Amino acid sequence: MTILSLLKFLRSLFWFLFPWLVLVAGAAILIPLDTTMPGVSYSGPLPPLSPKEQALQENLRRHVEELASRIGERNMHRVDALRAAARYVETQFRAAGLSVVSETYETNNEPVRNLVATIRGGIRPDEVIVVGAHYDSILGSPGANDNASGVAALLAIARSLAAEEARPRTIRFVAFVNEEPPYFKTGDMGSHIHASRAKSREENLIAMLSLETIGYYSEEPNSQFFPYHLGLFYPWTGNFIGFVANRNSTDLLFKSVAAFRQHARFPSEGLAAPAWITGVDWSDHWSFWEEGYAAVMVTDTAPYRYPHYHDREDTPDKVCFDCLARVTAGLINVVKVLSKQQLRSNHDTGIRGLNTESIHEMTQ
Repeated sequence: MTILSLLKFLRSLFWFLFPWLVLVAGAAILIPLDTTMPGVSYSGPLPPLSPKEQALQENLRRHVEELASRIGERNMHRVDALRAAARYVETQFRAAGLSVVSETYETNNEPVRNLVATIRGGIRPDEVIVVGAHYDSILGSPGANDNASGVAALLAIARSLAAEEARPRTIRFVAFVNEEPPYFKTGDMGSHIHASRAKSREENLIAMLSLETIGYYSEEPNSQFFPYHLGLFYPWTGNFIGFVANRNSTDLLFKSVAAFRQHARFPSEGLAAPAWITGVDWSDHWSFWEEGYAAVMVTDTAPYRYPHYHDREDTPDKVCFDCLARVTAGLINVVKVLSKQQLRSNHDTGIRGLNTESIHEMTQ
């Protein structure tokens, strides 16, 4: 190829790519994102699990195998399995020493229920932290990662904190029914029922964490994908846990990420973005956003990483229980931090207001 031919080729390539470059640049400018998080994400080889984390790993495995293998697909097409999953969650909450309230309503003329277990706060009991995960699976899938992994972590966090002294704030653990389509973003969605009832009672829910599909990780290059231009800001290896919020939940997002990074030796990323970006509102946190509550989704990013998302191969052997144990241990500390630290108003929040000292303070 001559120099002239090469120059012509490069010019043609530039004009071919130019519209896409303009589109990406425009999106980067116009879409309001917070991608810079407090603290530093862990990097490097993962250390061996501690004895406590090893025990946690086995408990998580037991929960996932019970829900996704023994019970299996659980939804309104398999109501008996859905009820069996609810009974299992209820039994595990009670085994942790927690009382359980059934939040019952009807879907398709069938009674369904959320399971609610509470650790009442000792100083500010009217300020409530909600930790939730949905226990149903989509039609045709046993739902090991989506979302037995989230339920397993929910149960483990509840057991760990129930064994300690009461925290200043109330911590409410909720296993939601009917998160999956066709009920997603409808009045029959379990989290919608819970959030709307809380709003009608004027409950002071100051934070909500939605544990959604948190068990799949990969060290393979290009194992992680993103919508729009988000790949400009995040790694393309799917070995991290993600924290996702809307713009009104940035303070909760920053505090959650800071606490996780302070206590967990596992990679993490955070994002505050408009809800219309594909995937940002794809779980139970959406219901709380609708009622004006601050909420964050904790996720392995589901379809942007997991090759068995919403299919029959979403089985327990696909879950990285070593990783899930590390993430769950980190989340236990996140909930501890949120249960005692001051959360600012959703207005006037931003990373610029968080210096090194304030980050350290919020994680103690």
